[in-house]
Amino acid sequence: MSDAKKVILTCAQPTGVLTMGNYLGAVKNWATMQDDYECFFGVVDQHAITVKYSPAELRKNTLSCVAQYLACGLDPERSAVFVQSHVTGHTELAWLLSCMTPIGELQRMTQFKEKAAKLGFNIAEGEDANALKFAHEGARAGASVNAGLLMYPVLMAADILLYNADAVPVGNDQRQHLELCRDLAQRFNNQYSETFTVPEPYIAPAGARIMSLQDPTRKMSKSDDNQGATLFILDTPDQLRKKIMSAVTDSGSEIRATEDKPGVSNLLQIHSALSGDSVADLEAHFTGKGYGDLKKEVAEVVIAALEPVRTRYEALIADKAHLESVLRDGADAAQKRAYKMLAKVYRKAGFVERPR
Repeated sequence: MSDAKKVILTCAQPTGVLTMGNYLGAVKNWATMQDDYECFFGVVDQHAITVKYSPAELRKNTLSCVAQYLACGLDPERSAVFVQSHVTGHTELAWLLSCMTPIGELQRMTQFKEKAAKLGFNIAEGEDANALKFAHEGARAGASVNAGLLMYPVLMAADILLYNADAVPVGNDQRQHLELCRDLAQRFNNQYSETFTVPEPYIAPAGARIMSLQDPTRKMSKSDDNQGATLFILDTPDQLRKKIMSAVTDSGSEIRATEDKPGVSNLLQIHSALSGDSVADLEAHFTGKGYGDLKKEVAEVVIAALEPVRTRYEALIADKAHLESVLRDGADAAQKRAYKMLAKVYRKAGFVERPR
């Protein structure tokens, strides 16, 4: 890795199998960064415990997530692939940053309010804006909002600042968290002198926005109750074909990408993202053909694109020793940078250096 390269860090929770939307909208773009940037790809298992979870599932999903990333093109020879809990410094820096973060800023975070609401809590408005008000209606017995959920954005800021990342790929749902990270970096720099790079959002080349196969007005999601709505990168060819052939289309028979044809537009977008053909060229290609023809061809394109990924994944997940080697090397590379940054931060914050 070259010091001349800018640093990009991107992290994701180990939450199961990646969807086609995850692959085309994020991971495929990450793979293209590896030649131009010094890349750190983290699996943030410590973030994953802010909600109810199974320890056994967490371990399984963490290794599966790493194997999926490698199968999708992340190269441990060109980037550091690591697990958050393997690197000392994430939680330590989060504690220091938390001492600089007003509680009110965290309680105003959109994601916190949404997750708290799912547990039966609402953030009070008006004079009590900094308090949690229990919403008795629909609250589950024993439900509570843990401090980890509240502090999630601070840990995310620590993840980024620990590596002094120049840029971070973020979706719209994480932009507010990145803004807090930028504020904390500037706050620390103003109080203790220039230390952190203030990270910028990394704007990837226009990626495909993949929608649900059953409701093309919504994004494709791994949490969709109707699993027929979601293409997973580890689906078998038969599963992929069945889901695509059952995809919702639109009234009329013309195959074109327009606002009044969200189902057809979604299928054309999937085809275009994987085949490299423009949507306009595909519209011309399917002139005079029916929706059945479109679905059959999209299915073949998807199967051809994902079959190598699934085959590679199956080989990787069966080789635990190799995955552990990748994570060991990734943690070593990440730790080297993390220790250097943490030592600088501790010194500026006034902590006495540990005697050698």
